[in-house]
Amino acid sequence: MSKNRPASPAQPESPAAPDQAKPAAATLSAPSLRRRMACWLYEGTLMFGVIFMSALAFGVLTDSRDPMQNRHALQGFLFLIGGLYFAYFWHKGQTLAMKTWHIRVVDHAGRPLRLAHALWRYVLSWVWFAPPMVLGALLGLEVSWILWMMLAWVPLYALLARWHPQQQFWHDAWAGTRLIHAPPTAPSA
Repeated sequence: MSKNRPASPAQPESPAAPDQAKPAAATLSAPSLRRRMACWLYEGTLMFGVIFMSALAFGVLTDSRDPMQNRHALQGFLFLIGGLYFAYFWHKGQTLAMKTWHIRVVDHAGRPLRLAHALWRYVLSWVWFAPPMVLGALLGLEVSWILWMMLAWVPLYALLARWHPQQQFWHDAWAGTRLIHAPPTAPSA
C-alpha cells in the first residue's frame, strides 16, 4: 500500500472539482490580445456575409437601383442589423467567431449579459471605427484617407488594452463587460 493512495477507494473525484477550487479571478482572465484580434478579424469576415445579405435584401425590398439611392436608410438598417446580430449572440455569451477562439463575453461579475447590456456594448464598440470616421467627416477627407486612418487607429486602440488593469478593451470597461477565456466543455457521456 502506497503512502500517496488511500487503502480503500473512496468516492472518485469529480472532474469539475479542480475548476471549482480556482479563484474567481483566474477563471475571468482575459484572452491574449493576439487571440482577441484573430477573433476580431474572423468576426469581420462573418459580418461581411451578414451585411452583404442584409444590404441585398434591403435593395430588393426598397427597389433601389442606384447605389446612392436610400443610402442613409441603408446605413441605418445595417447598423440595426449589426446591433441585433451582436446583441443576440453576446446575450447568449458568444458569437461563432468567439466560440472558435474560445472567448466569452460576460458582465463585470462574470454573469451572462442581459440583452440591454449587450446592446450598450454594441453601441460602445463603435469606438473601433467612429474616431477615424468622425475625424474624416470633419476634415472633409476622401474615403481612401479615412480607410488609412482606420488602418492606423484599429491597432492603436487594440494596444491601448495593455494599459487597462485587467487587459480588457476600453469599450468593455466602459460597458461593464469583459472578455474571458472560455475553454470548450467536454461532451456529456
